[in-house]
Amino acid sequence: MLRQYELVERVKRYDPDADEAMINRAYVFSVQKHGSQKRASGDPYFSHPIEVAGILTDLYLDDQTIVTALLHDTIEDTLVTYEEIEAAFGKDVARLVDGVTKLSKIEAQSENERAAENLRKFLLAMSDDIRVLLVKLADRLHNMRTLHFIKNPDKRRRIARETMDIYAPLAERIGMYDFMREMQLLAFRELEPDAYGSITRRLEQLKEGGGDKVARIASGLQLLLGSSDVRVTVSGREKHPFSIWRKMQERHISFEQLTDVMAFRVITESPEDCYRALGVIHQKFKMVPGRFKDYISTPKRNGYRSIHTTVIHGENARIEVQIRSQDMHRDSEFGLAAHWAYKQSADGKMKRPDGQAGWLRDLIEILEQSQDADELLEHTRMAMYQDRIFAFSPKGELHQLPKGATPVDFAYAVHTRLGNQTVGAKVNGRVVPLRTSLENGDQVEILKSDGQEPQPGWLTFVVTGKARAAIRRYIRNKQRGEQIALGEKLFEEIVGRLPVEIGDKGIAAGIKRLKLEDRAALMIAIATHRVTDAEVMEALIPGSTTAEGAEEAHPRQHEPVSIRGLTPGIAYHLGECCHPVPGDRIVGIRITGEPIEVHTIDCPKLESGQDADWVDLAWDAKSKGGTARLAIIVKNQPGALAAVANIFGANKANILNLQLVNREGPFHTDVIDLEVSDAQHLMRILSALRALDIVVQADRV
Repeated sequence: MLRQYELVERVKRYDPDADEAMINRAYVFSVQKHGSQKRASGDPYFSHPIEVAGILTDLYLDDQTIVTALLHDTIEDTLVTYEEIEAAFGKDVARLVDGVTKLSKIEAQSENERAAENLRKFLLAMSDDIRVLLVKLADRLHNMRTLHFIKNPDKRRRIARETMDIYAPLAERIGMYDFMREMQLLAFRELEPDAYGSITRRLEQLKEGGGDKVARIASGLQLLLGSSDVRVTVSGREKHPFSIWRKMQERHISFEQLTDVMAFRVITESPEDCYRALGVIHQKFKMVPGRFKDYISTPKRNGYRSIHTTVIHGENARIEVQIRSQDMHRDSEFGLAAHWAYKQSADGKMKRPDGQAGWLRDLIEILEQSQDADELLEHTRMAMYQDRIFAFSPKGELHQLPKGATPVDFAYAVHTRLGNQTVGAKVNGRVVPLRTSLENGDQVEILKSDGQEPQPGWLTFVVTGKARAAIRRYIRNKQRGEQIALGEKLFEEIVGRLPVEIGDKGIAAGIKRLKLEDRAALMIAIATHRVTDAEVMEALIPGSTTAEGAEEAHPRQHEPVSIRGLTPGIAYHLGECCHPVPGDRIVGIRITGEPIEVHTIDCPKLESGQDADWVDLAWDAKSKGGTARLAIIVKNQPGALAAVANIFGANKANILNLQLVNREGPFHTDVIDLEVSDAQHLMRILSALRALDIVVQADRV
């Protein structure tokens, strides 16, 4: 454990103007407040915050961050209050400590809810100051280093899984690769002990069998580059066990089949020397196709810059070589933390850049749009985990996206409003479907319309958390609006059956009797059938449903509810059994908690559901567009389908789906989903089909 003077000396080495007195006070404060508390290892508890502070001195962080590390567990694990921290160390330190403090574990919450709530707190705190995350990552790293002291195996695995799922990706996203690798390695050792042991033994055997092969190759690269007048420092290592195991899983190969278990780092004096070194290496050794990445020209979203290449070395081994300048290397080791190291400005004051990274802004937007714990974790993991590709706007702006991203994901990456208004896309100048997967280097132009809105179907192919969160949020808001509008129409019909007219006071009293929040909640409850018509009538006028002759005196109104303007799949579903289209006589079935199901008046499903709660519906006069399903029996001869398709084309009807369901002798039966404007349009098409000699029978399903 670091002693008090050792910690102060570490900070003063890189920041001579650090507040030594504040660090000393924080050290003593932490020791006193944690008192006799013990860790699972048996060490005094205060050793943990001191070690966390020590980890952060390696990143050259400012005195406020070091003090925050010393105090980060005092509010949660001792009797210290936020106000005490603020009084003793100032508002900034108190805010940072409060941001890092973990929420109390509420046993009633599920594991996902706890994880999501902790993540929610981190994101909100990070949006204000990225140092909150830096302290939290150092805290988790030290906890992982001492994980083996925890006796409960389930608790160890839970902590390791949380580290692998949340903290290691967060470290990677801010470019802190050393933190990420060590956390992954320690979590891997706990989660997959057999695989960890096996790979570690294999690596030891390689060292014993081939001597110090890594040192030999590194020395050879150093000599090669030095002879070409490129001043570099070369170091090498075996890849760590988790990285090897992940490659074995992804490629479905054994350890023996892995060819690139060694990685070498070439540190140059300038970016120009990086490319000179690359040229020397590629001239000497054959490059492995598809394994070259230039992150200097196109940096990763976390700011990481380096050249990666894999070559066939003279010892018949694939080796990965990373080439970067000294500044790039420092950024890759410390990531965003490197930008928080103190830098002296011309006026003698310390300056710090904004710690808000682009990916972090996306996470904050996701946080605001996620409805529950599961959704927040799903969207955040999407935003953090996937491998990246690069795509360009027509103006040359670079956007990083996960592999498998679509033009819709690209649009939302540019701006949420653009994503919402997307109607089409051009990739490399060609119009493509919105579900097209983008490739590295694609140029993407988004076609938009002010009248467009996000479609529920987009959720089946978007892959970014930002896009998914924005689409879900829009659909939720639209669903609420449509349910309220539909509920109002049904409410008018219910009120018309009451024995007397009712005013606003009576409605407010009825809402209170139903234990609902407000009028909007009542309308949603009516639309989703969470309350029955009788319950609403009884709440508005007690006794109205039991009064003799009430229904006869005030017969049910038959003014149909118009479904014009409501979106299929949100406020109502069109029945898959009868495929209603505008012009059909329709009726709705109310199912508790679900959108209204719309069926044609002669649908067989209505006969089997006599006890269901029906709603009189009608298409608005302006309603146009629907999907009808046809069953057509045609003669099995060349040109049959062409003749049928000609009828559809001549009548401006679009085929959505076609399936051959039966082939018997000289005939075959096709089921076709057809986009039509209304029932009359459909009847004209059926009449034209029946007039063809080649068509034996044509009916609507």
